[in-house]
Amino acid sequence: MHSRLLPAQPETAVYRALDHRPVSHEPAAAGSHYTEASSPVAGTNGEGPATLSPPACDPQAGRDPIFVTQPYLPPLHEFLPYLEGIWERKVLTNNGPCHQELERCLGDYLGLKHVSLFANGTLALMTGLQALDLAGEVITTPYSFVATSHSLLWNRLQPVFVDIDPETLNLHPDRIEAAITSRTTAILPMHCYGNPCDVAAIKAIADCHGLKVIYDAAHAFGVTDSGGSILRHGDLSVLSFHATKVFNTFEGGAIVSPDAETKQRIDHLKNFGFVDETTVVEPGINGKMSEINAAFGLLQLKHIDEVLAERRRIAAFYRQHLTQVCGITCLTSSAKRHNASYFPIFVEAGYPLDRDALYALFKRKNIHTRRYFYPPITSFPMYSALQSACPAGLPNTYSAADRVICLPIYPGLPDEVVQTVVDTIANAS
Repeated sequence: MHSRLLPAQPETAVYRALDHRPVSHEPAAAGSHYTEASSPVAGTNGEGPATLSPPACDPQAGRDPIFVTQPYLPPLHEFLPYLEGIWERKVLTNNGPCHQELERCLGDYLGLKHVSLFANGTLALMTGLQALDLAGEVITTPYSFVATSHSLLWNRLQPVFVDIDPETLNLHPDRIEAAITSRTTAILPMHCYGNPCDVAAIKAIADCHGLKVIYDAAHAFGVTDSGGSILRHGDLSVLSFHATKVFNTFEGGAIVSPDAETKQRIDHLKNFGFVDETTVVEPGINGKMSEINAAFGLLQLKHIDEVLAERRRIAAFYRQHLTQVCGITCLTSSAKRHNASYFPIFVEAGYPLDRDALYALFKRKNIHTRRYFYPPITSFPMYSALQSACPAGLPNTYSAADRVICLPIYPGLPDEVVQTVVDTIANAS
């Protein structure tokens, strides 16, 4: 499928040798709301029953820390031919052949026609909002990563925060309806942890009031509902291909548009507003994805099904065993096919520890979980003064922020560590 992007000569011995060369790395510090540790992993297993190898005794004693996620990296020797092709063509950016091919291949994989690649998901979100010609107020979620609401401020839009559904952790449709004013122009929901929003209810509200809908789909790569990709909903859907996502291009993102005309405008906006060599039609930015990032995405697509299968296998094991633990609740999903991008659990009142104590217990075992999303966006100074940011109006948001913890899940996570995570939760006192 990608042969025209690879160098003409056959694979050399150096590629074969590099296949078995260990990759050294220094993992970043974990535990921050803003950063997620990332380090190379190798190998995946196919999707199968929720079983693991026999656990070792205290498997983390004296070992490197386990982080909540790690990026999937295909074998290095598979990437080198793509790099050679780039070196031969000497095209590094500006809608090069790898960029064009990745847009096409992503569209084929996701079942969508109009995909625009970006340097990162935040630039994609900012550009998508610009493309919709919005003004005034945009209703959005307080339970997300800060980039969701930051993109509104960068577009001089007023965030209006409404509470989430306590079961799905997505925007509650009833709260959206109640927050609409004469200044409301759009809704910016987020598919939290890859769990689909109530897209039918949100569409009905938007259609009734003449509002645009732009989905923050940073967590939702590969997620489907009964009709296909969840990304087909709304006026736009925005993806992140950050290193911590299930599909990554080191850094990257994309916008899914409903038609060719919208995609064309977005493509102008991400390239300084250029239509051709001498014509600029609007004040765009430089949001383009490089050829190296796009090439890595092409290689990632070859492995994405095995990556998702391994994540689902680990998620199934967690769910099978943790649903039996008193005081622990697993998040349910309405997706026909979920991507297991995260595995959040609720630490309830009946559990012997509160969420922060469980987080600290894992940290003592050198296992870094994540309190995600904690604290809520509305607690940060650029938002806290807004009337809609008052905690009293967001009880479900603040309750979730105090109870949710995300467990380690990624391809290459050792089975004995997964078992240790389960045992730690089950045996805490």
